[in-house]
Amino acid sequence: MTAEDLRAALLRHLEYSLGKDLAHATVYDVRMALTLAVRDQVVAPWFESTRKAYAAQSKRVYYLSLEYLIGRLLEDAVNNLGLMEAARETAAGLGFDLAEVIADEPDAALGNGGLGRLAACFLDSMSTIGCPGMGYGIRYEHGLFRQSFQEGVQIEEPEDWLRQRHGWEFERPEVAERIGFGGTVTEVGGRAHWSPADAVMAKAYDTPIIGWRGKWANTLRLWGAESIQAFDLDAFNRGDFVGAAAQEAFARTISRVLYPDDSNGEGKELRLKQEYFFTAASLRDILRRFLSEYDDLTLLPEKVAIQLNDTHPAIAAPELVRILHDEHGLAFAEAMDIARGTLAFTNHTLLPEALERWPESLMARVLPRHLQIIARIEDAFVAAHPESPVRILEDGDVKMGELSFIMAHRVNGVSALHTDLVKSTVFADLHRTFPERIVNQTNGVTPRRWVLGANPRLSRLITDTIGDGWVDDLEALHGLEPHVADAGFIAAYAQAKTDNKADLAAWIRAETGITVDPGAMFDVQIKRIHEYKRQHMNILETIALWQAMRADPDAGWTPRVKIFGGKAAPGYVRAKEIIRLINDVARVINADPVTGDLLKVVYPANYNVTMAEKLIPASDLSEQISTAGKEASGTGNMKFALNGALTVGTLDGANVEIRARVGAENFFLFGMTADEVVACRADPQHQARAIAASPRLAAALGAIGAGTFSGGDTERFAGLLADLRGHDYFTVCADFDAYWQAQRDVDAAFADPARWMRMAALNTARSGWFSSDRTIRGYMADVWDIRPLI
Repeated sequence: MTAEDLRAALLRHLEYSLGKDLAHATVYDVRMALTLAVRDQVVAPWFESTRKAYAAQSKRVYYLSLEYLIGRLLEDAVNNLGLMEAARETAAGLGFDLAEVIADEPDAALGNGGLGRLAACFLDSMSTIGCPGMGYGIRYEHGLFRQSFQEGVQIEEPEDWLRQRHGWEFERPEVAERIGFGGTVTEVGGRAHWSPADAVMAKAYDTPIIGWRGKWANTLRLWGAESIQAFDLDAFNRGDFVGAAAQEAFARTISRVLYPDDSNGEGKELRLKQEYFFTAASLRDILRRFLSEYDDLTLLPEKVAIQLNDTHPAIAAPELVRILHDEHGLAFAEAMDIARGTLAFTNHTLLPEALERWPESLMARVLPRHLQIIARIEDAFVAAHPESPVRILEDGDVKMGELSFIMAHRVNGVSALHTDLVKSTVFADLHRTFPERIVNQTNGVTPRRWVLGANPRLSRLITDTIGDGWVDDLEALHGLEPHVADAGFIAAYAQAKTDNKADLAAWIRAETGITVDPGAMFDVQIKRIHEYKRQHMNILETIALWQAMRADPDAGWTPRVKIFGGKAAPGYVRAKEIIRLINDVARVINADPVTGDLLKVVYPANYNVTMAEKLIPASDLSEQISTAGKEASGTGNMKFALNGALTVGTLDGANVEIRARVGAENFFLFGMTADEVVACRADPQHQARAIAASPRLAAALGAIGAGTFSGGDTERFAGLLADLRGHDYFTVCADFDAYWQAQRDVDAAFADPARWMRMAALNTARSGWFSSDRTIRGYMADVWDIRPLI
């Protein structure tokens, strides 16, 4: 498609789809017209991909995920279709800047963190490779929440991304599934019959996901909840105006917000309903498609692969058994075998509390037939494996992790270390029973989004140096390694980083009012706020560094800009306390004339994909400092390494594999191993011993307790301090001194620009293995048993 063709298509949509002429068009109008023009180019390969999958009678993959952190889609599509230059020329010819047009698109508020971003990367890679499949999720009206800060405190407000028309989706009113809740179970004709008391309609919205060079496109199908009866006119006419809309309000609640606060009973019930809503609608859609081609349900495992992304869609197991057994009349044991052959489960956590458990009383009230089926699944498991101590129903709870494992033919971890720990900790008993079931599929990220799109300066350098084959064969980045010894290449590499940092400094100034020096080290930790990710250790080290700088400001310190980003779950009190501490410390340090430009702390609000695309290419140092044995994989660590940020980190998650591939000499390692963490916790005084042995740590904690950062309020962070001094489950104190020393090693390396840039370039050259294309090929071979169709 030429720039002339694209211009004509844009102007046509501007006039006939948006009802505007060019003279009165806004940036929004041009963005929407360009979106529709580009979307037109996606439709043909999208349809053709579907036809090829049907013609080949291919197995299909269905990826069920409660989150898809897809970010902005326009730039992705333009890049994947090879239309970037045409789009830039078209926008400029109409008097608009393409960057401004792309920036006008709101981030789709469909995810929270790594889980959702991984799902988005996987969809991109499936389309690039030609793996036929679909993603299924929920079309949240408001997503997680829009984060702001008020006096350092996180404030949650609704996201409004759907206030504008979503230009990428196709509404499918003809694809609607009735989803029931509650009610009773009776026996009719020898079969169990579930009669739900309440129901909503799940309506489909499709977004095409185009792969690299437009060779294949898959579908992301999101379900929106609508009421069966939109409006009760009789109630309205009686004057019950609120009651007249009650059913509509109930239905919309299902797809309104991602992760409602489940610290109360109402929140728990809503979340369970959300999970069943999208899972049940997806399964019915999958079976409808299957039965349009085949009439033998025993073929389901040969033709359908359903991947459960964490425990959120775990209810798929009893739901699929229910459909096969109750509705289609298969024997229960056969229904279980077919379901197990179809389902696979990705475990994303080593935190026991993150493996979902639902009270049996709640399950009985919301999904009474499913609780009966789960009990029968457990009975079948116990009968087959009487030696196993594992139970799905335990202490009045339904354990969704155990249910997922027992009902999946494959269970995968997401990094080598994580998979080993899955085998030895959270699922040790089940691993002994099924020693071949757990496999590893180390996570990856799409280079189309995280290098080509996010870092065009580095992308141009890579392509100028080794050609453009790296975009869909990321391990081709190894071809950069011989050039690392070339002074001209390193100078160009350094210039790309310098320019990215200048752009970020200008953005920080515009967003926060804080002026930072692009020549300083940009030290970045961006991820969901959680104690195991240890943002509080980072800010404690920042306090200790500030104290040391104040004590001797002329000691030749390496200037740093500490950048944080991330949201805390609304009900996670300790995480929100950490956010406030970071903001309070930033306020004091940034106003200190003694340290001046030696140290700044920046925490832009409302971290999302678009912000990550600004921060990662400009980062010098990547903070991957989780407690060893707690991070499943991480994908931010991979994005940073690809973009030439060096890692300071523990032997946790995929850090282990990153360090092995980029070289130990190009990675700043610190802290205890997972086994050492366990041994440390066995000493109830480990935190007290660590504090006593570390004057720096004691002084930092003392400053917080004395109200140095809270205007003299000595109680503001009392809970956080009490936890660190009295329990410290995540071993912040025990790892603190090692972290401090690693940061001083970072300072020394950054002070030698030639050494630093060589290390950074080697990180880029050696990180090609961490492509989600490689991960998807692993799933296709080891989990899904499917071949690409291109």
